[in-house]
Amino acid sequence: MYVAVFVCLSVKAVHFEVVPNLTSSACINAIKRFVGRRGRLLELHCDNATTFVGANTEIKAIRQQYLQQFRTNQWDNYCRDSGISFHFIPARSPHFGGLWEAGVKSFKYHFCRIFGGRSYTYDEFSTAVGQIEGTLNSRPLIPLTDHPDDLEVMTPGHFIIGEPLFSIPEPEIAEPVKRLTRLQETRRFQQQLWKRWSRDYVSQLQQRSKWRQAVKNVDVGNLVLLRHDNLPTYHWNLGRVDETIKGEDGLVRVVLVRTARGVFRRAVTKICVLPVDTADGDDIDADEAGDLGGAAVQEG
Repeated sequence: MYVAVFVCLSVKAVHFEVVPNLTSSACINAIKRFVGRRGRLLELHCDNATTFVGANTEIKAIRQQYLQQFRTNQWDNYCRDSGISFHFIPARSPHFGGLWEAGVKSFKYHFCRIFGGRSYTYDEFSTAVGQIEGTLNSRPLIPLTDHPDDLEVMTPGHFIIGEPLFSIPEPEIAEPVKRLTRLQETRRFQQQLWKRWSRDYVSQLQQRSKWRQAVKNVDVGNLVLLRHDNLPTYHWNLGRVDETIKGEDGLVRVVLVRTARGVFRRAVTKICVLPVDTADGDDIDADEAGDLGGAAVQEG
């Protein structure tokens, strides 16, 4: 089995489709399922794999047959507006597709380490793929509002279903466990995936690159992300900066963060300004950090 990775170039939401092989027909069927659930698709950027090239040729041929069958102006305009345009990157240049390559990396890295090394039924495999998709689409992007008491954030899930993604509450399966059913084992793998991915995501946001130029201090009211190892699936430890404490050099070194669980005192190296809501107001693209939705930490 294979997994087709769709990444929105605007909000970096991901969509995964399980496909049986690498033929052009399987690619076309995956695109049909994507359009049926996510809506109209006008432009598709991809590499020069024979699967995509063959699918592009087949779709163009189908469109020409459709245009020949319906020659009225109304149908002509409809097909022109609804046609899918393939945009291929230069041959042997994967760095031109850094955004979807980051999506492939995010999927493969955690799938191989959590779900790898065992056999799956199709039902278990497709369920695991759907859970990974939901996990990646739950990451926080920007604050929903500027109100100081609002701790809600915009996620890729908001652009897909209009609200945060929901995970069915399930009891945690502690280790070690001698005997588990197939369902319990799949549930444990999903819990391990969430813990590892959320921890790695926060660690990635806390990366400290070499300071070559001055950046803006963390401000009061910034919505930040704190690490917490025991949160339920799709939940994040978010808080607002209530107070900043500067050092002798005038740069912010410590902040007081107000969360739903109380007020915490943290060093600026231990908090994460949201990926799009950076301290200097500039957006950081995902592939600049080498992973989907990643960003560098802006610190004083």
